[in-house]
Amino acid sequence: MDNRQRIIAILQAVSKNTSVPGADESLFDSGYLDSFALPDMVSELEREFHIQVPDSDLHPRKFESIERIQSYIESRL
Repeated sequence: MDNRQRIIAILQAVSKNTSVPGADESLFDSGYLDSFALPDMVSELEREFHIQVPDSDLHPRKFESIERIQSYIESRL
């Protein structure tokens, strides 16, 4: 499973939405994430990818889309 598929699996588990958003679709505008779900998703990303996300990075813009999440994770690996 590649990183994008792993991210999508986490997003689906956290959002309880089984559809797959477009790579650059806003996860907040489309209802996959909200401010309450973001910390849950970040915790799962940290666990899955063995990274640490500093509190200063807990900003919705960094996690706006699958594409942005993937870029962010790859920058932390």
